[in-house]
Amino acid sequence: MKILVWNENIHEREQPDVAAIYPKGIHGCIADFLSTESVIVTTATLDMPNQGLSEELLAETDVLVWWGHHAHDAITDENVETLCRHINGGMGLVALHSAHHSRLFRRLMGTSCNLKWRHGDRERIWCALPSHPIARGVPEHFELPREEMYGEPFDIPTPDEVVFLGWFAGGEVFRSGVTYRRGTGKIFYFQPGHEEYPIFHDRIIQQIIKNAVEWACPIQHERKAVICENAQPLEGGIPLA
Repeated sequence: MKILVWNENIHEREQPDVAAIYPKGIHGCIADFLSTESVIVTTATLDMPNQGLSEELLAETDVLVWWGHHAHDAITDENVETLCRHINGGMGLVALHSAHHSRLFRRLMGTSCNLKWRHGDRERIWCALPSHPIARGVPEHFELPREEMYGEPFDIPTPDEVVFLGWFAGGEVFRSGVTYRRGTGKIFYFQPGHEEYPIFHDRIIQQIIKNAVEWACPIQHERKAVICENAQPLEGGIPLA
């Protein structure tokens, strides 16, 4: 399995408090816990040539893990089109935290993806679909002492599945883990991951992302573009006049 972890890498370079939590960047932290003998992880950042999203790299990628925040609008139209083409053709996508407002995710959803937000609150995450592969090994509920509050209403299409629900100490609730399919590509959006808190060091969060990457990885025959073609009849058909 080949994973690409993409991150803006802006907060880590500009905010010392974030750099202290993620000295290798958020992408480096995620890559570290995803890497195994059977998983090849590559990282890419916004400041790389072509924003780290070359056609060659994406063609070799089974699952894209995306974290973005400040620079959503910096992603080029061409890269959004390329990413959507690969996802529709079978590449998996795991969109984390503020990636809900990325140009890529909004394009795939077809909605604003707006929500309520507030910094610094305690979150309890409930496993709403324990039979789902993304929930494997995850307890019925767990808590994050500090996380950015995301609250309903969340302007997304009706998900295929709601795997996790979040409740915040301020009283808000949120569909924290949801799945979609676009073409033959599988998509998982997961809400936790604000850069000012050590969310991606949490072992349960890591397990969920590992599960999500495995779930989103395409079966070999699924990674095939659907082509619009003028097909000849299998049985000969009736000759056109």
